Amino acid sequence: MATAPTLLGHNQLVRPRQPGSTARRRNLLFDVAGISPTLALYGAFLVVPTLFAVFLSFTNWDVIGPIKWAGFGNWSRFFSDPVAHHSLLVTFELAGLSWLAQTPLAMVLGIWVAGTQRYRAVYAAIYLVPLLLSTAGLSIMWEDLLFPQYGGLAWLGAHLHMAFLDHNWLGSQDLALFTIVVIIAWQFVPFHTLIFQAGRRAVPATLYDAATVDGATVRQAFWHVTLPQLRYSIVTSSTLVLVGSLTYFDIIYILTLGGPGDTTRVLAMDMYNTGFTETEFGYASVLATVLGLLGIAVAAALVRWTGFGSMEGGQEGIW
Repeated sequence: MATAPTLLGHNQLVRPRQPGSTARRRNLLFDVAGISPTLALYGAFLVVPTLFAVFLSFTNWDVIGPIKWAGFGNWSRFFSDPVAHHSLLVTFELAGLSWLAQTPLAMVLGIWVAGTQRYRAVYAAIYLVPLLLSTAGLSIMWEDLLFPQYGGLAWLGAHLHMAFLDHNWLGSQDLALFTIVVIIAWQFVPFHTLIFQAGRRAVPATLYDAATVDGATVRQAFWHVTLPQLRYSIVTSSTLVLVGSLTYFDIIYILTLGGPGDTTRVLAMDMYNTGFTETEFGYASVLATVLGLLGIAVAAALVRWTGFGSMEGGQEGIW
Protein backbone atom coordinates (compact mmCIF):
# COMPACT_ATOMS: atom_id res chain seq x y z
CA MET A 1 0.00 0.00 0.00
CA ALA A 2 1.40 3.40 -0.95
CA THR A 3 2.29 5.75 1.92
CA ALA A 4 1.19 9.38 1.86
CA PRO A 5 3.91 12.04 1.65
CA THR A 6 4.98 13.51 5.03
CA LEU A 7 5.31 17.23 5.69
CA LEU A 8 8.58 18.58 7.07
CA GLY A 9 8.84 22.25 7.85
CA HIS A 10 6.60 24.54 5.79
CA ASN A 11 6.89 23.61 2.13
CA GLN A 12 9.21 20.57 2.03
CA LEU A 13 7.69 17.21 1.10
CA VAL A 14 9.57 13.94 1.51
CA ARG A 15 8.26 10.98 -0.48
CA PRO A 16 8.99 7.54 0.93
CA ARG A 17 11.55 5.46 -0.96
CA GLN A 18 10.01 2.78 -3.14
CA PRO A 19 10.66 -0.62 -1.59
CA GLY A 20 13.06 -2.78 -3.53
CA SER A 21 14.46 -0.01 -5.74
CA THR A 22 17.83 -0.03 -3.98
CA ALA A 23 18.02 -3.81 -4.20
CA ARG A 24 17.23 -3.70 -7.92
CA ARG A 25 19.95 -1.13 -8.54
CA ARG A 26 22.40 -3.18 -6.51
CA ASN A 27 21.53 -6.34 -8.46
CA LEU A 28 21.92 -4.43 -11.72
CA LEU A 29 25.40 -3.30 -10.68
CA PHE A 30 26.32 -6.86 -9.73
CA ASP A 31 25.04 -8.13 -13.10
CA VAL A 32 27.02 -5.52 -15.02
CA ALA A 33 30.15 -6.27 -12.98
CA GLY A 34 29.70 -10.00 -13.54
CA ILE A 35 29.37 -9.84 -17.32
CA SER A 36 31.94 -7.08 -17.85
CA PRO A 37 34.91 -9.49 -18.31
CA THR A 38 32.91 -11.51 -20.83
CA LEU A 39 31.83 -8.39 -22.70
CA ALA A 40 35.43 -7.13 -22.73
CA LEU A 41 36.72 -10.41 -24.18
CA TYR A 42 33.85 -10.53 -26.64
CA GLY A 43 34.62 -7.03 -27.82
CA ALA A 44 38.39 -7.54 -27.99
CA PHE A 45 38.36 -10.88 -29.83
CA LEU A 46 35.19 -10.69 -31.91
CA VAL A 47 33.69 -7.24 -32.35
CA VAL A 48 36.93 -5.34 -32.95
CA PRO A 49 38.40 -7.90 -35.44
CA THR A 50 35.05 -8.07 -37.24
CA LEU A 51 34.86 -4.30 -37.61
CA PHE A 52 38.49 -4.21 -38.76
CA ALA A 53 37.76 -6.88 -41.39
CA VAL A 54 34.79 -4.87 -42.66
CA PHE A 55 37.00 -1.81 -42.86
CA LEU A 56 39.71 -3.72 -44.74
CA SER A 57 37.13 -4.93 -47.27
CA PHE A 58 37.02 -1.36 -48.60
CA THR A 59 40.80 -1.12 -48.92
CA ASN A 60 43.78 -2.60 -50.73
CA TRP A 61 46.51 -3.93 -48.44
CA ASP A 62 49.36 -6.36 -48.91
CA VAL A 63 50.57 -6.16 -45.26
CA ILE A 64 53.93 -4.69 -46.29
CA GLY A 65 52.75 -1.45 -47.84
CA PRO A 66 50.31 1.15 -46.53
CA ILE A 67 46.56 0.60 -46.49
CA LYS A 68 44.97 2.26 -49.53
CA TRP A 69 41.30 3.11 -49.77
CA ALA A 70 39.57 1.18 -52.56
CA GLY A 71 35.92 2.03 -52.00
CA PHE A 72 33.57 -0.61 -53.38
CA GLY A 73 36.17 -2.01 -55.77
CA ASN A 74 36.69 -5.24 -53.83
CA TRP A 75 32.96 -5.78 -53.49
CA SER A 76 32.44 -5.23 -57.21
CA ARG A 77 35.15 -7.80 -57.85
CA PHE A 78 33.39 -10.31 -55.60
CA PHE A 79 30.09 -10.04 -57.47
CA SER A 80 31.88 -10.72 -60.77
CA ASP A 81 34.42 -13.29 -59.55
CA PRO A 82 33.62 -16.80 -60.89
CA VAL A 83 36.14 -18.40 -58.51
CA ALA A 84 34.41 -16.89 -55.48
CA HIS A 85 31.00 -17.91 -56.83
CA HIS A 86 32.20 -21.48 -57.28
CA SER A 87 33.68 -21.49 -53.77
CA LEU A 88 30.36 -20.23 -52.42
CA LEU A 89 28.52 -23.01 -54.25
CA VAL A 90 30.90 -25.65 -52.87
CA THR A 91 30.38 -24.19 -49.38
CA PHE A 92 26.61 -24.56 -49.71
CA GLU A 93 27.02 -28.12 -51.00
CA LEU A 94 29.27 -29.00 -48.08
CA ALA A 95 26.79 -27.48 -45.60
CA GLY A 96 23.81 -29.34 -47.08
CA LEU A 97 25.62 -32.67 -47.31
CA SER A 98 26.97 -32.26 -43.76
CA TRP A 99 23.47 -31.69 -42.43
CA LEU A 100 22.14 -34.74 -44.28
CA ALA A 101 25.02 -36.87 -43.01
CA GLN A 102 25.16 -35.69 -39.41
CA THR A 103 21.70 -34.75 -38.16
CA PRO A 104 19.71 -37.96 -38.87
CA LEU A 105 22.58 -40.20 -37.73
CA ALA A 106 23.17 -38.16 -34.58
CA MET A 107 19.45 -38.26 -33.79
CA VAL A 108 19.31 -42.05 -34.09
CA LEU A 109 22.44 -42.53 -32.00
CA GLY A 110 21.31 -39.95 -29.44
CA ILE A 111 17.96 -41.67 -28.94
CA TRP A 112 19.68 -45.05 -28.70
CA VAL A 113 22.34 -44.06 -26.17
CA ALA A 114 19.70 -42.31 -24.08
CA GLY A 115 18.60 -45.73 -22.88
CA THR A 116 19.30 -46.77 -19.33
CA GLN A 117 21.27 -49.92 -20.20
CA ARG A 118 24.86 -49.83 -19.01
CA TYR A 119 26.35 -51.09 -22.28
CA ARG A 120 24.82 -48.11 -24.09
CA ALA A 121 26.73 -45.78 -21.79
CA VAL A 122 29.92 -47.62 -22.73
CA TYR A 123 29.17 -47.16 -26.42
CA ALA A 124 28.41 -43.49 -25.82
CA ALA A 125 31.85 -43.04 -24.26
CA ILE A 126 33.48 -44.73 -27.26
CA TYR A 127 31.57 -42.46 -29.64
CA LEU A 128 33.21 -39.43 -27.99
CA VAL A 129 36.77 -40.46 -28.88
CA PRO A 130 36.89 -38.72 -32.31
CA LEU A 131 35.56 -35.53 -30.75
CA LEU A 132 38.38 -35.46 -28.20
CA LEU A 133 41.16 -35.66 -30.79
CA SER A 134 42.57 -32.72 -32.74
CA THR A 135 41.30 -32.10 -36.24
CA ALA A 136 44.86 -31.87 -37.60
CA GLY A 137 45.80 -35.25 -36.13
CA LEU A 138 42.62 -36.87 -37.42
CA SER A 139 43.19 -35.39 -40.87
CA ILE A 140 46.70 -36.86 -41.06
CA MET A 141 45.36 -40.23 -39.89
CA TRP A 142 42.66 -40.23 -42.57
CA GLU A 143 45.17 -39.12 -45.19
CA ASP A 144 47.26 -42.18 -44.41
CA LEU A 145 44.22 -44.46 -44.47
CA LEU A 146 42.99 -43.10 -47.80
CA PHE A 147 46.34 -43.03 -49.61
CA PRO A 148 45.57 -44.75 -52.96
CA GLN A 149 48.56 -47.13 -53.16
CA TYR A 150 49.77 -47.81 -49.64
CA GLY A 151 46.93 -46.61 -47.41
CA GLY A 152 44.96 -48.69 -44.97
CA LEU A 153 41.87 -48.97 -47.17
CA ALA A 154 43.96 -49.94 -50.19
CA TRP A 155 45.64 -52.67 -48.12
CA LEU A 156 42.27 -54.00 -46.97
CA GLY A 157 40.98 -53.94 -50.52
CA ALA A 158 43.96 -55.94 -51.80
CA HIS A 159 44.04 -58.53 -49.00
CA LEU A 160 40.31 -58.99 -48.48
CA HIS A 161 39.43 -58.86 -52.18
CA MET A 162 37.27 -55.76 -51.62
CA ALA A 163 38.09 -53.78 -54.73
CA PHE A 164 35.60 -51.02 -53.94
CA LEU A 165 37.93 -49.84 -51.15
CA ASP A 166 40.80 -49.26 -53.54
CA HIS A 167 40.03 -45.76 -54.87
CA ASN A 168 41.73 -42.41 -54.95
CA TRP A 169 39.25 -41.03 -52.45
CA LEU A 170 40.83 -37.60 -52.07
CA GLY A 171 42.19 -37.28 -55.61
CA SER A 172 38.98 -37.97 -57.51
CA GLN A 173 36.77 -35.03 -58.44
CA ASP A 174 33.73 -37.27 -58.04
CA LEU A 175 34.66 -38.56 -54.57
CA ALA A 176 36.70 -35.87 -52.82
CA LEU A 177 33.84 -33.71 -51.50
CA PHE A 178 31.82 -36.71 -50.31
CA THR A 179 34.92 -38.12 -48.61
CA ILE A 180 35.43 -34.82 -46.77
CA VAL A 181 31.77 -34.87 -45.67
CA VAL A 182 32.13 -38.41 -44.28
CA ILE A 183 35.30 -37.55 -42.36
CA ILE A 184 33.73 -34.40 -40.89
CA ALA A 185 30.65 -36.39 -39.88
CA TRP A 186 32.82 -39.06 -38.27
CA GLN A 187 34.39 -36.40 -36.05
CA PHE A 188 31.38 -34.27 -35.15
CA VAL A 189 28.45 -36.70 -35.01
CA PRO A 190 29.40 -37.58 -31.39
CA PHE A 191 28.89 -33.97 -30.33
CA HIS A 192 25.42 -33.81 -31.87
CA THR A 193 24.68 -37.23 -30.42
CA LEU A 194 25.09 -35.68 -26.97
CA ILE A 195 22.59 -32.96 -27.87
CA PHE A 196 19.95 -35.50 -28.91
CA GLN A 197 20.75 -37.75 -25.97
CA ALA A 198 20.05 -34.91 -23.56
CA GLY A 199 16.89 -33.99 -25.44
CA ARG A 200 15.56 -37.54 -25.38
CA ARG A 201 16.23 -37.95 -21.68
CA ALA A 202 14.29 -34.74 -21.01
CA VAL A 203 11.08 -36.19 -22.51
CA PRO A 204 8.71 -37.17 -19.64
CA ALA A 205 7.99 -40.88 -19.42
CA THR A 206 4.31 -40.07 -18.84
CA LEU A 207 3.99 -39.10 -22.51
CA TYR A 208 5.08 -42.56 -23.60
CA ASP A 209 2.79 -44.14 -21.00
CA ALA A 210 -0.14 -42.17 -22.39
CA ALA A 211 0.79 -43.16 -25.93
CA THR A 212 0.89 -46.83 -24.91
CA VAL A 213 -2.54 -46.54 -23.28
CA ASP A 214 -3.87 -45.00 -26.51
CA GLY A 215 -2.55 -48.01 -28.42
CA ALA A 216 0.30 -46.26 -30.23
CA THR A 217 2.94 -48.39 -31.87
CA VAL A 218 6.67 -47.72 -31.51
CA ARG A 219 6.68 -45.88 -34.84
CA GLN A 220 3.69 -43.76 -33.89
CA ALA A 221 5.25 -42.94 -30.52
CA PHE A 222 8.39 -41.75 -32.32
CA TRP A 223 6.52 -39.50 -34.76
CA HIS A 224 4.02 -38.11 -32.28
CA VAL A 225 6.02 -38.03 -29.04
CA THR A 226 9.79 -38.26 -29.52
CA LEU A 227 10.18 -36.14 -32.64
CA PRO A 228 8.02 -33.19 -31.49
CA GLN A 229 9.74 -33.16 -28.10
CA LEU A 230 13.16 -33.07 -29.80
CA ARG A 231 12.37 -29.89 -31.73
CA TYR A 232 14.72 -27.81 -29.57
CA SER A 233 17.53 -30.31 -30.11
CA ILE A 234 16.90 -30.47 -33.87
CA VAL A 235 17.05 -26.69 -34.31
CA THR A 236 20.13 -26.38 -32.09
CA SER A 237 21.98 -29.20 -33.83
CA SER A 238 21.00 -27.99 -37.31
CA THR A 239 22.17 -24.46 -36.55
CA LEU A 240 25.54 -25.70 -35.33
CA VAL A 241 25.99 -28.01 -38.32
CA LEU A 242 25.05 -25.45 -40.98
CA VAL A 243 26.84 -22.46 -39.49
CA GLY A 244 29.88 -24.57 -38.63
CA SER A 245 30.00 -25.95 -42.17
CA LEU A 246 30.56 -22.44 -43.50
CA THR A 247 33.91 -22.23 -41.75
CA TYR A 248 35.41 -25.69 -42.36
CA PHE A 249 39.01 -25.06 -43.33
CA ASP A 250 41.67 -27.04 -41.47
CA ILE A 251 40.53 -30.49 -42.50
CA ILE A 252 40.20 -29.42 -46.16
CA TYR A 253 43.55 -27.65 -46.11
CA ILE A 254 45.37 -30.73 -44.78
CA LEU A 255 43.63 -33.33 -46.93
CA THR A 256 43.08 -31.68 -50.32
CA LEU A 257 44.25 -28.03 -50.32
CA GLY A 258 40.96 -27.30 -52.04
CA GLY A 259 41.54 -29.84 -54.81
CA PRO A 260 41.51 -31.83 -56.91
CA GLY A 261 41.18 -28.77 -59.12
CA ASP A 262 38.75 -26.63 -57.16
CA THR A 263 36.37 -29.44 -56.18
CA THR A 264 36.72 -28.81 -52.42
CA ARG A 265 37.67 -25.12 -52.59
CA VAL A 266 35.19 -23.74 -50.09
CA LEU A 267 34.90 -20.01 -49.40
CA ALA A 268 37.08 -20.24 -46.28
CA MET A 269 39.79 -21.89 -48.39
CA ASP A 270 39.42 -19.20 -51.04
CA MET A 271 39.74 -16.54 -48.34
CA TYR A 272 42.95 -18.12 -47.02
CA ASN A 273 44.52 -18.39 -50.48
CA THR A 274 43.57 -14.82 -51.34
CA GLY A 275 44.93 -13.40 -48.12
CA PHE A 276 48.00 -15.45 -47.28
CA THR A 277 49.09 -16.71 -50.70
CA GLU A 278 48.20 -13.78 -52.93
CA THR A 279 48.51 -11.20 -50.06
CA GLU A 280 45.32 -9.43 -51.09
CA PHE A 281 43.95 -8.82 -47.62
CA GLY A 282 41.39 -6.30 -48.80
CA TYR A 283 39.62 -8.79 -51.05
CA ALA A 284 40.16 -11.59 -48.51
CA SER A 285 38.32 -9.40 -45.97
CA VAL A 286 35.38 -9.24 -48.38
CA LEU A 287 35.23 -13.04 -48.37
CA ALA A 288 35.51 -13.08 -44.57
CA THR A 289 32.67 -10.56 -44.28
CA VAL A 290 30.50 -12.62 -46.64
CA LEU A 291 31.14 -15.72 -44.51
CA GLY A 292 30.13 -13.85 -41.36
CA LEU A 293 26.97 -12.50 -42.96
CA LEU A 294 26.07 -15.96 -44.25
CA GLY A 295 26.47 -17.44 -40.77
CA ILE A 296 24.22 -14.79 -39.24
CA ALA A 297 21.65 -15.18 -42.02
CA VAL A 298 21.52 -18.98 -41.70
CA ALA A 299 21.13 -18.84 -37.91
CA ALA A 300 18.46 -16.12 -38.11
CA ALA A 301 16.57 -18.00 -40.83
CA LEU A 302 16.49 -21.20 -38.80
CA VAL A 303 15.21 -19.35 -35.75
CA ARG A 304 12.61 -17.56 -37.86
CA TRP A 305 11.35 -20.50 -39.91
CA THR A 306 11.24 -22.96 -37.04
CA GLY A 307 9.75 -20.56 -34.51
CA PHE A 308 12.59 -21.41 -32.15
CA GLY A 309 12.65 -17.92 -30.65
CA SER A 310 8.97 -18.10 -29.65
CA MET A 311 8.83 -21.72 -28.45
CA GLU A 312 7.20 -22.18 -25.10
CA GLY A 313 8.96 -24.02 -22.32
CA GLY A 314 6.09 -26.34 -21.43
CA GLN A 315 5.67 -29.81 -22.83
CA GLU A 316 3.15 -30.19 -25.64
CA GLY A 317 0.50 -32.82 -25.85
CA ILE A 318 1.03 -36.13 -27.57
CA TRP A 319 -1.37 -35.84 -30.44
